[in-house]
Amino acid sequence: MKIARLILEDGCQFVGWSFGYDAPTTGEVVFNTAMTGYPESLTDPSYAGQILVTTFPLIGNYGVPDTGLGKNGLPLFMESEKIHAKALVVADYSETYSHWNAKESLASWLKREKIPAITGIDTRRLTKVLRESGVMMGRISLTPDPSPNGEGSEDTQDYGSVNWVEQVSCKEVITYKADSILSPLTSHLSPLKRVVLVDCGVKANIIRCLIKRGIEVVRVPWDYDFNQLEFDGLFLANGPGDPEQCSKTVANIQTFLNNETIRPCMGICLGNQLLARAAGAKTYKLKYGHRSHNQPVQKVGTTQCFITSQNHGYAVDDSTLPSDWEPLFVNMNDGSNEGIRHKTNPWMSAQFHPEACSGPVDTEFLFDEFTKMLEKNG
Repeated sequence: MKIARLILEDGCQFVGWSFGYDAPTTGEVVFNTAMTGYPESLTDPSYAGQILVTTFPLIGNYGVPDTGLGKNGLPLFMESEKIHAKALVVADYSETYSHWNAKESLASWLKREKIPAITGIDTRRLTKVLRESGVMMGRISLTPDPSPNGEGSEDTQDYGSVNWVEQVSCKEVITYKADSILSPLTSHLSPLKRVVLVDCGVKANIIRCLIKRGIEVVRVPWDYDFNQLEFDGLFLANGPGDPEQCSKTVANIQTFLNNETIRPCMGICLGNQLLARAAGAKTYKLKYGHRSHNQPVQKVGTTQCFITSQNHGYAVDDSTLPSDWEPLFVNMNDGSNEGIRHKTNPWMSAQFHPEACSGPVDTEFLFDEFTKMLEKNG
């Protein structure tokens, strides 16, 4: 294997070996503490523009499942149709894999999709650097002795200055029909409920969680004026980057909130931030974000605590919420916002991922709550 280097913008260098596609690249370097789920993380559009570091040392031992499409045109096992992370950095790549669902090795998949990857890196030390200094831009180089401004440094713009949502959002309206076989909890949904999903980089399992509850999903581009459509509810999806880059989406959400006809709304991850900004609140960038399967979240006003899957680098400033809005969840580690809700209208959001693929399933009930709001709204 070729020698490869990860070079951070502060000058720190980490030397390892390339096991993915042999090419230089740049991106915001972030870490994820999940023990499993690298196929789902790599195909999560929220990682667009980022170099993903896994803190769990052994990666690749269960291979990669089928990357094709299934029912409704959704990926069979992945979160989107391709890898969105700019590169992958691991401590120990397992060349041998074994799993009932595996179709190929992680290395072969990365090479096929032209995604660089490095193994042999001291990811513990790298994670400490990112925790102490905050996430920063970095580049991967395969040259023997790269100069500070050498190979791979042609694309060094600040991560927050790019509208990543525009790059990962769908380009046209896509409709997903509800599953024909409904669960006992949702079989009462008649007539069929129609929900507009604003695609800011949606994970496939969010759509799966909606259609299996008897909901027809109309997926629209991030800047599409969905207010011109006929629908029963609004869903604001996850996505990458700074919510300040999504002013068009926020304007459309504001129109929805100000409409005389009150309809339910639910947001996830970036959707939480966009809903908050549409309500008049502010957002800010976290030092190193939340990317894991083990973030403890408490429901405000209760003693309920949930273990959640998360992937975000920005958060809502609770102190800027208008008087008719309130926090719904709070992070038990750092006290940051994990969701908001309107005090009287059926509008709510979660900063974490209730669809939890891959990750804990403690909070998937929020999709049931959204379904109940649709039914109650008539």
